[in-house]
Amino acid sequence: MAKFNEYSTLAQVAIRSAANAFVSESKLAAEWQPLRFHAQPNLSEAIDEYRTFRALLSNSGTEIIDLPAGAELTIDAIYTRDSILVSPKGLILCNMGRASRTPEAKANAEAYRELGHNIAGQIQAPGTLEGGDFIWLDDQHAAVGLGPRTNSEGIRQLQEILGPEVELHVVELPQPDHPDDVLHLMSIISPIDCDLALIYRPFMPDSFISWLEGLGVGFVDVPEEEYLPMGCNVLAIAPRNALMLENLPGVKAGLEAAGCRVNTYKGLEISRKGEGGPTCLTRPLRRI
Repeated sequence: MAKFNEYSTLAQVAIRSAANAFVSESKLAAEWQPLRFHAQPNLSEAIDEYRTFRALLSNSGTEIIDLPAGAELTIDAIYTRDSILVSPKGLILCNMGRASRTPEAKANAEAYRELGHNIAGQIQAPGTLEGGDFIWLDDQHAAVGLGPRTNSEGIRQLQEILGPEVELHVVELPQPDHPDDVLHLMSIISPIDCDLALIYRPFMPDSFISWLEGLGVGFVDVPEEEYLPMGCNVLAIAPRNALMLENLPGVKAGLEAAGCRVNTYKGLEISRKGEGGPTCLTRPLRRI
């Protein structure tokens, strides 16, 4: 039976390769600045990095769904987390807070339908919702970030689709330095097991900390110097089995001290330049 959390064994995951998202040097040159990447990714190096990243997922035994390229998609489409949520009732199509990403939900949903996934609902304007702002803690408890990419109306519609059986905790996020920048809920928390989450405490509201503690969750803290290099963006492939960016020794040591197995990848081109770590690069479709 499928489980709804962010840490059980990953059984099926959707990704879009660097080749299918970045497409060409000319596309990268045209889009990286408007989409506020830190620098233009190098296409050949990005493809090499992605090959390593995909191998780490494949070696875990998960079924990988490779999403196609699309003329209507931007280079942001490499970050497959954001366009769709999973729920016990089916998939929930997001209305992206960044308008240029709006076509992603429809394009990705078509691929998921072919795999047998049904659609439970869709967030409609003026509501906005992005997948990076949502986490499952367990089948009855979830959290959503209220911030620049997800608004109150999107959260209202999400709760309506999920139904009263799911307690949805709303987390007010701090404003980013620029309105087009990304600060998702998953920028400040990555669940690693039923009783463990990696967090960046300075951005965690006290009410959110208390809610998590009430669910029996303990914490590994991201060191201050490792937050901006995306130290809080860690993907659990299975309980206490984590995939993260390299060169984050404090985070790695903290997770290992908590009994976690940790694998790393380079990610300069596919993650750091676009601020999309391993959780952003993946849309887990089924955990068991």
